[in-house]
Amino acid sequence: MINSHFSLDQLRIFQAIAEQGSFKRAAESLYISQPAVSLQIQNLEAALGMPLFDRSGRKAELTEAGRLFLEYTHRVLVLCDESRRAIIDLQELKGGTLVLGASQTTGTYLMPRLIGQFRQQYPEVGVRLHVLSTRRTAYGVAEGKLDLGIVGGEVPPELTTRLRVEPYAEDELVLIVPATHTLAEVKSISHHDLHKLKFIALDPASTTRKVIDEVLQRFGIEVESLAIEMELSSIEAIKNAVQAGLGAAFVSVIAVEKELRLGALHRVAVEGLVIRRSLSLLTHMQRYESRASRVFRQQILPNWTHGQALEMHVP
Repeated sequence: MINSHFSLDQLRIFQAIAEQGSFKRAAESLYISQPAVSLQIQNLEAALGMPLFDRSGRKAELTEAGRLFLEYTHRVLVLCDESRRAIIDLQELKGGTLVLGASQTTGTYLMPRLIGQFRQQYPEVGVRLHVLSTRRTAYGVAEGKLDLGIVGGEVPPELTTRLRVEPYAEDELVLIVPATHTLAEVKSISHHDLHKLKFIALDPASTTRKVIDEVLQRFGIEVESLAIEMELSSIEAIKNAVQAGLGAAFVSVIAVEKELRLGALHRVAVEGLVIRRSLSLLTHMQRYESRASRVFRQQILPNWTHGQALEMHVP
């Protein structure tokens, strides 16, 4: 017989063990002792009348009952968090936390500006920003871990019924060379000249790299024929490599605005070639939207789209 009396703390501990795969790591993440964690899970299993973990191996594996219970645990904890935030909203943005997600370019170069504007107006609201892949950002919003997300790639098809995907802005990807490069003296080149350059590129799996490759292919440029000397996993690493004279690169203009303005890098136009990608705003279709999220979406995000042409005007 199931005893329905169990606590939210027990659910949080259960979820932490399921995510960490270890009683010890879960205890460390929750800042409580391992014996206390074990006791709470024993009490929870006693209340449910079934074991939630298989303890025969080195890792805490969920049983069939554990996997089923985890689905409902996620729902309960998300609803509890939503109810808490709904009450906080009644206090007119004088507390709470706004949790945002963004892909690499927007998360590194755009979101900090917007968060700064938000914090100036609402200093008592905490903000957490997670820089993730498009896929992980989309799942974060879908699972209620993120209030909203801004991404530059396609949302996984299986999430389109749960997420509201709205066009937010366009991001231009431009060719940059070091200030000491011979092309720093010219404003544009033909697409044939691309074969004379050594390139530093993002990892092929990145959303930005896929966009660049697709546009170049449509333009009639075989990406495999370009001299890609180096593939790096971060935009900052690419910028530093270009400044060091190791090659040229296609990057978001948002990422190099400062360097172009200071003359540390040079932008070279390719005749007839324009690479743009759409940035999308992700919100959940059905979950409660906090007041902080609504203000950020309606009042702060438009500040960049309206001022984009001015902010992105660089030599």
